Amino acid sequence: MNKIFTKIIFLLFMLFATSVAVHAQSIIVSGSVTDKLTKEPIPGVSVVIKGKTIGSSTDLKGQFSFSTTEKAPFTLVASYIGFASVEKEITSTTANITFELEATAILGQEVVVSASRTPERILESPVSVERISSSALKELPAPSFYDALNNLKGVEMSTQSLTFKSVNTRGFNANGNTRFNQYIDGMDNQAPGLNFSVGNIVGLSELDVDNVELLPGAASALYGAGGINGTLLMTSKNPYQYQGVSFQYKGGINHVDDNNTNQGVREFKQFDLRLAKSWNNKFGIKTSFGFLQAKDWAASDTRNFDRTSRQLKSGDRSSDPNYDGINVYGDEISQNMINVTQSLNAGSLLA
Repeated sequence: MNKIFTKIIFLLFMLFATSVAVHAQSIIVSGSVTDKLTKEPIPGVSVVIKGKTIGSSTDLKGQFSFSTTEKAPFTLVASYIGFASVEKEITSTTANITFELEATAILGQEVVVSASRTPERILESPVSVERISSSALKELPAPSFYDALNNLKGVEMSTQSLTFKSVNTRGFNANGNTRFNQYIDGMDNQAPGLNFSVGNIVGLSELDVDNVELLPGAASALYGAGGINGTLLMTSKNPYQYQGVSFQYKGGINHVDDNNTNQGVREFKQFDLRLAKSWNNKFGIKTSFGFLQAKDWAASDTRNFDRTSRQLKSGDRSSDPNYDGINVYGDEISQNMINVTQSLNAGSLLA
């Protein structure tokens, strides 16, 4: 018993000594990133050690900080969409490192992965790829990034409700498109039993979207036979490059001058929250939360409709056996059983 206790104490001592030694060898790399022209801080800039995945991203003040066991000399790379990447060799001091990024044109330089599942420039892609980058997401003139997919080339979108939209390319669109693939971080998010994606209901929060890529054509060799009419890939932000707390609130109104509802103007509210944290670029965790509340369209028109003449007519369910309400479901096909009974009775009397 004493030997077992001694071994346990020795093992704990060795683990403690190892952790202390590793901690003692790690160094803190910190600094800031600014715009070369305006001298303003740039948030969201990726600063990593060249050839490694170790690094961090700048906060709202343009500052970054991370720990590493890499020994000097090594090279830091600061990169951000819309700016030219800058490399700086670190030989001694690792604090107060400054980067100045210069804006540059990125036409044709965007990197896509959807065409061949390997990073490549969009101009070198063997197929046509439509892409929405993280910087473009901030400038979208749409309630959400998913609504902005309708602005991409070759996209047709049908709207079933405020949060349920069906994306389609190459024709043959339908409410709930079973010919279109939708992946989130490589995972198919089709609804079980429906075999199609229900819009972005079980998708990404807008704060957690890194980029969106659309293949407006068949890609069966890479993503299966389900994407006859196209494939959509949504990539989320990883907690190593995008750390910290972020939130947003959107507000608006709808149903302005809407005669189909007697409740007047309705408020649109949306709140998103994202938390992300990583430790030594070996372990990371993130979580996101989204809340949306709004009044969708109201199916309140119960007027009687004549499908033969394609116009409204008088009557309701109690007075018209063939009543067909505009927003009343389940009464599109009906039969006047009184007339059927009278015909049967007349036939039996003749017989």
